Amino acid sequence: MGDTRAALVEAATRTFAEDGVLTASLVEVTRRAGQRNRGAVHYHFGSREALVVAVLEQHTAFLAAREGELLEIARATPPDDLAAVLEAIVRPAIELAETGPSGRDYLVIVGQLVEEYDRLDPTVRAALTATGGYDVYALLAERLPALDEPLHNERMALVTEFILRTVAARARAQQTGTPGRAQLPTERFVRNLVAMAAGMATAPPLDG
Repeated sequence: MGDTRAALVEAATRTFAEDGVLTASLVEVTRRAGQRNRGAVHYHFGSREALVVAVLEQHTAFLAAREGELLEIARATPPDDLAAVLEAIVRPAIELAETGPSGRDYLVIVGQLVEEYDRLDPTVRAALTATGGYDVYALLAERLPALDEPLHNERMALVTEFILRTVAARARAQQTGTPGRAQLPTERFVRNLVAMAAGMATAPPLDG
């Protein structure tokens, strides 16, 4: 990636996290990147959507590699062990947040995009999907209790949304310095989030 493109991606990551992916000013992104050409984003990326994709792609390799390591551990656990699979989703995201402002901004952005999923351009949806490993979610689906298809799909969606929103909220609190409440230490936060997500996933159905 060229210096100008890299600067624009870095500036967009900060600006999208602070002002919203769908509402942030591209002129502000350009200004933060130190570019005088107000059309720099469109010149280098063509559209807001292509810039969002570039922002998402910057940490995909880290997440995929870490998820892969934890997935191998999860596969070696008993078939009713949901916690090990959920940890392969939770821990890479938390570790990314711990790498610094860019990682925390990234997770805030992912949280925003999950909330706006139905409004997203297909290219952004594809890039967002790539941030989470298909294999991890496939193993999670295998290990969920036996449920009818609509309820199974609902559980998968809600558990995923809960994890991403919770991690994004923690990242946002760390980034702004306004946690609102005392934050758990990282390891305890991971274990608590995994336990809560497992409880959601295995809750008995109320209609059967």
